[in-house]
Amino acid sequence: MIKNVHGNTVDHLGEAILSGHYAVGASLPAEPVLCESLGVSRTVVREAIKSLVAKGLITTGPKVGTRVQPAEEWNWFDPDVIGWQSRAGLTPDFLRDLQDLRRVVEPAAVRLAAERATPEDLAELETAYAGMKRAVDQGGDYITHDLAFHRGLLRAAHNRMLAQMSKALNALLRTSFEISSSRPDGSKLSLPLHRAVLDAVVAHQPDEAERAILTLIHGASDDIEHVLGSRQRLPQLNLPASQLKGA
Repeated sequence: MIKNVHGNTVDHLGEAILSGHYAVGASLPAEPVLCESLGVSRTVVREAIKSLVAKGLITTGPKVGTRVQPAEEWNWFDPDVIGWQSRAGLTPDFLRDLQDLRRVVEPAAVRLAAERATPEDLAELETAYAGMKRAVDQGGDYITHDLAFHRGLLRAAHNRMLAQMSKALNALLRTSFEISSSRPDGSKLSLPLHRAVLDAVVAHQPDEAERAILTLIHGASDDIEHVLGSRQRLPQLNLPASQLKGA
């Protein structure tokens, strides 16, 4: 998607903050300086600053100016922030925080899905799973279908807050899925684990569903630790999802 001047300005400043070009506690350049260096109007700079304030990256005030906030204040559920972090470089702490979040959220959501999933929910999950299997067998985009599967699980819980969280988790989960798919036969090996989750949800067995999703999450954690230990290059989320070759 082609971004407008506002979007490009937000991207430029966001990436500069996430990369450490503007350190925590540091002030951003004055408005006229930003206008000149970015080649945009004062209105564009002001709107970009408002966007970064909303994402928790900076704070503004009459006496303190525009300063970069500590990382714990940043909105880590914002896809833009995740994308900027990816381009700046994913860190081991970031990836481990992601796995902690999955262990907290997904098992509880899957239990609810096993109790509440409707025929429409199950059909959506079957479609996503079929796309994953097709990508493993014939090649193609496994990750997009994997994301659809996990979003479907959260929606099938029929909890408005979990459904909203699925949108925010999308970019976070893609990080994990890209890493797992980068391992030899990673997607092929995870496919039966997804089937086990789906079968338990279809059978309305919350305990089995929770055990199955935990097995899946533990496998993803092992993949991440392997990649971190091997110093393999981590994925960039601003690039299209990686494609599998056919079996």
